[in-house]
Amino acid sequence: MAADTPRADESLDVSVILPALNEEKTITTCIGKILRVFHEQGLEGEVIVADSSSDATPDLAARAGARVIRPEQAGYGNAYLAAFRQVRGRIIVIGDADDTYDFADIPRFLVPVRAGADLVIGSRFTGEILPGSMAPLHRYVGNPLLTWLINAIYHTHFTDTHSGFRAITRDALRRLDLKTGGMEFASEMLIRASEKGLSIAEIPIRYYPRQSPSKIHSFADGWRHLRFVLLMRPLPFLALPGLLFAVFGLTLMTLFYLSGNLETSRFNSFILGTLLLLGGIQAILAGVEISVYSIVHGFMEKRGVVARIMNYHSLEEFLVAGGLLILTGFVLGLRIITRWVMQGFGALTQFSNAIISMVLIVIGLEVLFFAIFVSMMLLNENTRVE
Repeated sequence: MAADTPRADESLDVSVILPALNEEKTITTCIGKILRVFHEQGLEGEVIVADSSSDATPDLAARAGARVIRPEQAGYGNAYLAAFRQVRGRIIVIGDADDTYDFADIPRFLVPVRAGADLVIGSRFTGEILPGSMAPLHRYVGNPLLTWLINAIYHTHFTDTHSGFRAITRDALRRLDLKTGGMEFASEMLIRASEKGLSIAEIPIRYYPRQSPSKIHSFADGWRHLRFVLLMRPLPFLALPGLLFAVFGLTLMTLFYLSGNLETSRFNSFILGTLLLLGGIQAILAGVEISVYSIVHGFMEKRGVVARIMNYHSLEEFLVAGGLLILTGFVLGLRIITRWVMQGFGALTQFSNAIISMVLIVIGLEVLFFAIFVSMMLLNENTRVE
């Protein structure tokens, strides 16, 4: 059974999942609120606590009426992935076990789901963030920045991409094929939901202060989210800017080279063009490499120019192209050295040609290593290219 494929059991309306890491102060309160909602709303439901604690949290959860599971791997996303294999409800609600979310709001999440929404997100930023509940760095920098980034890249309109209080239908969950095991799980769910065309709704919620120390590591977890967004869409981040830099650098080199007297007048600008060209090409190749990695590991679909590059014949062409660039640069450099020797080891005046020789060799090496690295990533691919 896939990691994100829950068991079907039409007898349950709702499954609520709580990932827990040393939450003995609040776990009983959270479970009590959830069970009270089930009773008041006449819902057939279950509470699953995906526990990785070293304190009394699992014992307290079990006594409070939850089913406790122990994920094989640590991590926010891994807790959910393990729990998804166990859920039996038609609607799945997720939320933190630190009592920062009010589980009495569960009925409000069910309203848009019953109206046709596949995924409902509780937005803290359209609701209320109580004093002391969110660090200023997260409230005014981290969360808004990451939300803006996802909206800009995926053309979405989220207001709080990192809210941990959500509801999703079992059928929608099956379609997402969630994989990530860390904090980036929150971003992955929304990105995949938008890519799959799910019906997504947001409702305002209230966010409360924690009663125990936060488990969030601001910069490490922020980087994990950025890294995942980069993994899902590397070409806009790297290849497109790299192409602009490379074209601009090549244009500078060409214009200054053709203008003459390069060694005495515009040599520094020529060097700048060289750096832009080399850096741009490296960024393009890095963007393609990350795309291939993402496709191989199931984060992206195989399509477009990257799919053509993943053809073994294309990789052979890259090897040949890299070899030819290296050979051309080597021949040009050899001519410069030969002429210098024939002139009696005097002053070396062909600086521009020497730099062009170096650029050809470096680009050739970049292309050569790119083709080798991509070929290694494709060793386990089952698709055979004719």
